[in-house]
Order: sequence, then structure tokens, then C-alpha cells
Amino acid sequence: MLININGAKCEGIEAQKVTVEVEVTNGIGIHLVGLADAAVKESLLRTVTAIASLGYRVPGKKIVINLAPADMHKKGSGYDLPIALGILAGSGQLELPLLDRYIIMGELGLDGSLRPVPGALPMCELARTEGFDGCVLPKSSAKEAADFDDIMVYGAGTMADVIEILGGEVSREDLLVRNTAREPGEVSSDVMDFSEIIGQSGAKRGLEIAAAGSHNVILIGPPGSGKSSLAKALAGILPPMSNEEALQTSKIYSVAGRSREGCGLIRQRPFRAPHVSASVPALIGGGSDTIMPGEISLAHNGVLMVDEFCEAPKRLIEVLRGPMEDRKVTISRLRTKVVYPASFMLVAATNPCPCGFYGEGDRCTCTPGRREAYLSKLSGPIMDRIDLHLWVHQVSPRLMMTRPEAESSASIAKRVLAAREIQRERFRNDGIFTNSEMDNTLINRYCALDEECRDYLEKLMTRFGLSARACTRILKIARTIADLDSSRNIRLNHLSEASSYRFLDRMPER
Repeated sequence: MLININGAKCEGIEAQKVTVEVEVTNGIGIHLVGLADAAVKESLLRTVTAIASLGYRVPGKKIVINLAPADMHKKGSGYDLPIALGILAGSGQLELPLLDRYIIMGELGLDGSLRPVPGALPMCELARTEGFDGCVLPKSSAKEAADFDDIMVYGAGTMADVIEILGGEVSREDLLVRNTAREPGEVSSDVMDFSEIIGQSGAKRGLEIAAAGSHNVILIGPPGSGKSSLAKALAGILPPMSNEEALQTSKIYSVAGRSREGCGLIRQRPFRAPHVSASVPALIGGGSDTIMPGEISLAHNGVLMVDEFCEAPKRLIEVLRGPMEDRKVTISRLRTKVVYPASFMLVAATNPCPCGFYGEGDRCTCTPGRREAYLSKLSGPIMDRIDLHLWVHQVSPRLMMTRPEAESSASIAKRVLAAREIQRERFRNDGIFTNSEMDNTLINRYCALDEECRDYLEKLMTRFGLSARACTRILKIARTIADLDSSRNIRLNHLSEASSYRFLDRMPER
């Protein structure tokens, strides 16, 4: 008897349908075909043991298992459950009338229990798109899809639960994840409040603008000036993600097998802080067997913080250029190519020189050549892609002793949220969320300047030799400053403030 079970595999953050075909006929042996990797081939022994532990038997016949389409590589242990169900149904031991109405995936333990599989969210999205009734998944994986109210997503603990669901004779609505208690996801407890940071009003203003428009920013200053604290405090003023943003980010974490504890989509914007010693594949994604998302994709719709930016290998810095511009990363291998979204907000922090004290009186002990060599890692193309350049000076002893009251993160977050709402309304038909994502067409549409502003920007470009990309960055920042002021048009004071955050731009060599 031929049995078809619907499964899925993930390519990037999208799932593709895989049909597990099981034929039980006269003969001997179990044969698995369909470009399966070692993990899938090992599933046969796990599956046979799990079937026996539940009181069923493996028929002494020829069993052919085909994973279709046969020209697509299949990886992972998630095919255990559909293979086991196919053997039981194909040998006539079970009647499963609802078998073809769900996408079914799960790893089997030797006792018949189910273990989580990555990619639950894309699989549930595929089930909805293809018109299936829903998905049957391991409980911890199914929790990721608790917000999918228009399809049935079952979270099963054992294969016995799955058999009851697909048998149709016993209602197992208690296993629907939308009927389970909503557990809050993990919330970061080490977010610093801006009111705890003494001084640095200029840097705080710059980070407010960066958060409002999701702009890239670099913090330059001596050791102990508060660069890392400011970067970490940024997470406290970012607005919550919209449903679309939350779905995109949650799908990346689902595919990577890093979904946070809790029920439903990830609502808190990710904050990733890889060490400067991280490898290039760890940063952009990769892998020889399964292409996994890297840190820049895990920071999608959130913040990627790189401390000690100038201490990172130059190659590591330069690989950020493409994703910062394209808002995605393409990872190519010999037989496959995967695209992951990577619309992150880069927050880089660095010292101005090897000793760290350049610009702080006469404390710097570095020669001009050493300072130039140190900052030379920040190439022109990289600095063009970083919107705001913020110099963070050391706090004066008087300010440290008096500790004046500072504005809280909650107060700043309200202004940031209001500016984000303006942008969400502005770009509702353009497929983007923030000012930093605008291309030239949208810049021409939403960043129109009057004659006075055009003259100012032209003189600025001529005087400082700004590149075309630096000019567009200034326009995007000015648009965000105008949004913070609730201004419909960009005014001269917005343009002037925006240009003040580009002090690292250099004149071209003549």
C-alpha cells in the first residue's frame, strides 16, 4: 500500500513541501531514497525502535521510502515522525483518515517521544499557503506558531498523541497551541537606562535619532567614556516590533533552532553583540552541510553591536558592506544559494587610537602614523554606510560628583515610537519600515528640499568633498530628525544637525 505524508524543508526562511512516500510490498528490506543526508538515513533505526516501543511491529516486507522531490537535498532528523506514520499506515496497522490534511514533522526518541525540530514557523506558513488544515509538530516547536490562529497547529508530546490526532476518533483540542497558556518570552534584564548614564547629552541625542530611523551609528571615544553603556542602553528605547517584523525575525530564529523560550512570536527586538574574534561565517552565516543564518541575520529588525570595532580583522569589517547596503545577505555554495534578510542597525564602538586617548588633551602617546593606521580599518565605503558618527568624551569630575538628573529611557522611547509610527504610515505601501531603508526613488519622494536647503547641501558637498552616498545618508538622517519634530518637511535646522553627525567624512585625495 502506498501512503503519502506531507512534510517540509527550509531554504532560507521559506519552507518547501516534501512528500514522504512509503510503499509496503512483498520483499525484504527497508530502502530510503530521495537525496537524504546521514541524519535522515539514521532515522530508520530510531524509527524502528520507536515503533516497537509503542507496541506496534515493523512488517517483514519490503519498505521503500521516497522523499520527493528526489532532486532536492533533505537534511535533519525531522523526517522521523512522517516515516514512522507511513510505515504504520502502509502496513495496515493504523487507519489515519486525517493524515493528508496536515504537514507533519518531528524527531523521534527511542521511547516514542517527540523532540523539537527547527523551522516550525516557515512550515506553518507553508501549511497556510498550501491550504492544509494545519501542522502537527513537537510541542516545543509548535509553541512558536501560537499566533497562527487561522490554522490548527498541534503540539504533540509523543507519537501516540499524533496517532490520536490523525485518527480523528478522539478530539485532542487540548494539544492545539492556541489553547495552551501563553508563556511570556524571555526579557533581557541587563538593559541599562539612559538616566543611569552621566552626561553624554550629545551622544544620547544621536542615539535617539538612530533609534527613531534605525540608522547605523559609530561611537568613538576613550576607554571608560561610556560607549558600551550607551550602546546597551539603546535597546531600552527601541519600539516593539510590528506583527510583520516579529514574523520575519521569529522565522530566522526558528530556522536557526534558536527560538526563545515562550509561546508565540518574538516581540522584543534582538540585540546581538558578537565578539570581534568571530569568524566571517559566524557573522554572515554559512555552514558546509546546512547553511545557517549568522549574527547579522539574527539581528534582523534589531541591533548588531560590535565593540572595539577597529580591533576587528579588516576582512570582518569589510564583509558588512554588502548587507548594510542591501539589507540582506546571499550565501552561495556549489549546489545551493540561500538569501537571509539582514536589516539590522549597526552600533559600532571604538577607541580613536591604539592608546585610546586621542582628543582628550595631551594624554595620547600615539604617533600620527599609528593613529592613522589604527583608523585606516574604517575604510571610506564603510564610513559612508554608517549614518551617524558620535564622539564620546570623558565625563568631567564635577559632573561625576554632582550627578545631575537625566532623562529616562521611557521618556525617550515615547518620542522614538511616535517617529516610528510616522514612518510606518509613510511607508505602508512601500514594503519598508524605517527611513534608513529608503532607496533613491523613495528619497526623491519623501526628502524633497526647498531652495534654501538645496543650496546648503550643495555647499556642504563641495566644501567637504562628500560622496553621493554620504549625501543620501544626510538626507535620511534629516528626514528622521524632522519626524522627531513632527515636521512634514525637512527644514534647514534639520539638515544642519544631520550634517553635524558626519565629521569623519574625508576630502578625496587630489
